[in-house]
This record gives sequence, C-alpha cells and structure tokens, in this order.
Amino acid sequence: MRIIIIGAVASGTSAAAKARRNSESAEIVVYDKDSFISYSGCGMLYYIGGEVENADGLTPRDSAFFKSKYNVDILTRHEVLSIDPGKKVLEVKDLTTGEVFSDSYDKLVIATGAQAFVPPIKGADGRHVFTLRNIGDMNRIKTYIDGNSPKRAAIIGTGFIGLEVCENLKKLGLEVTLLEKLPQVTPGLDSDMAVYVQDHIEKNSVPVLTGVSITEITESGVILSDGKEIPADLVLISAGVRPNTALAKAAEIELGVSGAIRVNTKMQTSQPDIYACGDCIEQFHAVTGKPVYRPLGSTANKTGRIAGDSMTGGDLEFRGILGTGIFKIFDMTVAQTGLSEHEALALGYHV
Repeated sequence: MRIIIIGAVASGTSAAAKARRNSESAEIVVYDKDSFISYSGCGMLYYIGGEVENADGLTPRDSAFFKSKYNVDILTRHEVLSIDPGKKVLEVKDLTTGEVFSDSYDKLVIATGAQAFVPPIKGADGRHVFTLRNIGDMNRIKTYIDGNSPKRAAIIGTGFIGLEVCENLKKLGLEVTLLEKLPQVTPGLDSDMAVYVQDHIEKNSVPVLTGVSITEITESGVILSDGKEIPADLVLISAGVRPNTALAKAAEIELGVSGAIRVNTKMQTSQPDIYACGDCIEQFHAVTGKPVYRPLGSTANKTGRIAGDSMTGGDLEFRGILGTGIFKIFDMTVAQTGLSEHEALALGYHV
C-alpha cells in the first residue's frame, strides 16, 4: 500500500508515524512545500522575544529523522498542485528545480493546515508588516527586529497569538499598542471575562483600542477610520486563520459549514480513500455535537493519529472537542473550555 500525505507539520507527521506503527510494509511519502517540518508553533513567539535562544530547538525533527525512525520519506519544498481522486494521482512541483511530476496513491491524507487571514487593508504588504504562522514568518520578524531596531509596534487583533506576541515585544523594550475591531479583547471570551484581561494588559503599560477599524498601514504607523494615526515601525496582523482548502475544493471534496474540510469521526472525506486532519478540517463540539472550526495543535495531533490509524485498518475515532484553549499574557493565565455564555445563548440554552 502506498500512502501519500500532503503536509508535514503537526497532523501530517502524526498521521505518518501512526500509519507506520500499524503497518511495517506500507510505503509512506509526505510532501510539504515549506522547508521546515514538525515544528513547535507555540514556541515561535518566545524565540522572537528571546526566551527561546536557539531556533533549532523549535525544529528538532527533520526529514532524516523521520526516515531513520519511521522509514517515512518527507520531501520538503514540494508543492502538490492537484489531486485526481478518480485516477488516484497527484501533480507535484519540486519548488527547487521547477520540475512537475505525477505520483499515485492508494490512500491519501490532506494535512494542508491553515493560513493567516490578512484583511484587505491598504499597505498590509509593507516590509514592516507581518503575520506569524510558520517558522519562515518567525525568522522574518526576528531578522527585521535585529536589523532595524523598531521602537513601536502595533498589533492588529487580540487573540492568542496577538497577545502572546505583545508580551514578547514588550520584553524587548518596544512600545506596543493593541488594536481590536470588536468591542472587547480576546474574542473567544465572554465580555464580562474579557474586561479582566484588558485591565491586566493596560496595567502592564499597553494601550488597548477596541471597536476600531483600520483604513491604511503606512511606513510610520496605522491609520484608523477616524483619521487617528497609531505610530508603529513594526505591525503584526493577528486577525485569525483560514483553512487551506483550495486543493480539496478543486478535487470536489466536500467542505463543511465552516468552510473547512468535512470529515467523519475516522477522518474520512467525501472522496474514497482520501482522509484529512489538522487545521484544514472541521471538528465537532463534544457538548452540542454541532460542527465547529477550532484549529489548535493538540487537536491536529489527535486527528493526525486517527487518520494514520484509520487508513491502516485501525478503529480509533474522534470524540469531538470542548474548545479548550490556554494562553499567558504577562503574569496572567487565561483559559477556557466548553461553551461560552455567548455561544450557549446563540444555541438556545438557558444560561
């Protein structure tokens, strides 16, 4: 049996490792268009802030590791251009040489992850404007800080990543301003809890502007819709992520209500012998049973293991998520699980 996996971060490598544990004879090949695989996304912002001194510690496993330990071939800088489910054939491009070739599979796993969402803001493509989604983004931010010594930063968005980057930029001595479109910080929390987080942030000398819209990012700052300019020589856009589903959609694989790939509890998609896992799939909530999209590393690893098990004859099944998330901002830990009051009311529960 020939297994091909598209994507080699959390879920893709988990699927490969589990498939190998179940089957010594399967031929397992993983394609990833990036240069870095199986990295620690949660540690990236602490490298930017200097708490993690060596970037190599975030990428401890390379292609040679997976070949020696699992007999899995991981080909980096290889982009899968298309999937033909009927013929079970992929079109792949070697990004180093430019060569395009075909490959065939018996079982396929789509683990294409998610990408940072960048709102249509004029100037969002500036050299001092960044998102933080992968090791390449991390290195670009670190290089910019080391080479340009920015003094003021603006962070657009107050989710997990935005707030943790805020803390790390403050550690470096930058003046940081948080900008949020919603009337509160931490969009996943109820408003009566978010006020405690905002108060804590402001007590740590970080101005927070909520309910603001941004019209332009210039070399010197961020211009709000009311004309006010927030000075910044470094801007981070942390406005959430969107699932990478272009490949799946082109292959006529069904998407769910959230726009992510719809899978069953064994990670099977709507196309035979094609599985999906990680940040590109829709999950379901353990309380309501309804579909949700909550891309987190822990869930990616779980769904990857299930995909690897399922396609090699195992009986593991996904049991849903509770939406558990934990992050730290300065010396406050913020955690949530289950339904928020806002979500419960929207679903018709009496709170």
